[in-house]
Amino acid sequence: MNYSTILLFTYKRLDTLKQTIEALKANRLAMESDLFIFSDAAKEVKDKPIIKEVRHYLKDISGFKSIKITEAKTNKGLANSIIGGVSEVIKTHGKVIVLEDDLVTTPNFLCFMNACLGKYQQAENVFSISGYSFNLGHDPLSENDAYLLNRGWSWGWATWADRWENVDWEVKTYDQFMNNRKAQKAFGQGGSDLNGMLQKQMAGKLDSWAIRWFYHQFSIGGLTVYPVFSKVYNAGFDEHATHTTGSNTRYLPAMDTENKQTFKLSAAVQLSAYYQKRFQKKMNPFSRLNSKIDTYIKKIFSK
Repeated sequence: MNYSTILLFTYKRLDTLKQTIEALKANRLAMESDLFIFSDAAKEVKDKPIIKEVRHYLKDISGFKSIKITEAKTNKGLANSIIGGVSEVIKTHGKVIVLEDDLVTTPNFLCFMNACLGKYQQAENVFSISGYSFNLGHDPLSENDAYLLNRGWSWGWATWADRWENVDWEVKTYDQFMNNRKAQKAFGQGGSDLNGMLQKQMAGKLDSWAIRWFYHQFSIGGLTVYPVFSKVYNAGFDEHATHTTGSNTRYLPAMDTENKQTFKLSAAVQLSAYYQKRFQKKMNPFSRLNSKIDTYIKKIFSK
């Protein structure tokens, strides 16, 4: 089988990077998978020593079919690193599985991602695969190991070249979108955070590849495949994180403990109403407010 290439983007989190690598190495398909690592350069002089440590550690990694390390000479930032790295690799490899340096995977993560990449490659409205999933319970009327939502997620994901290469990173339709309240309301069905994130991105107050990725998926009516039980845990919620700060309570997943190597995947490519309803509850304004309050309380008690 032609297993997908893995891309790992890292910056200055040596502690979580080691967790990410060790967990990924424990995957059954690790030895049959090529690994591309993109190491960003220091943004500030004070970060140069830790970047040096990270790159020293990267050179000792083993346990994969092949390993290629790309060391940036200047700081690119996460958005440019991912857009550039994925674009470079996917044009020759056709499909990619993407991780960042604070994501801990289950031993069957690669099995799930590769199974879904194979199953849904010809389903043009499937835009991506997510390895992470919220704890949304289990649909009592379904025996499937995965479901589909109208929004992607960026904590361990995969896609194909023909989806990625058509993304409009400049968001040329933004002005038209902002004059269409119906479209904004529809976009917000994927989460109450989306419209605000897109506005900040276009105003230069945010540097996110993911919100542009989500918007493109929305604009073409794309879907994302999620596991019922998460194959990814985000270990990056602390004061050292660049993008994931605050309380992680809302995001705690129901982790996969069965370690199945094969999965029951639906042939019907359609929105999963049971999970969509519960996902929207997780991402509504009330849930987001509770998360902010939880973050504030934790900060007080951590002092």
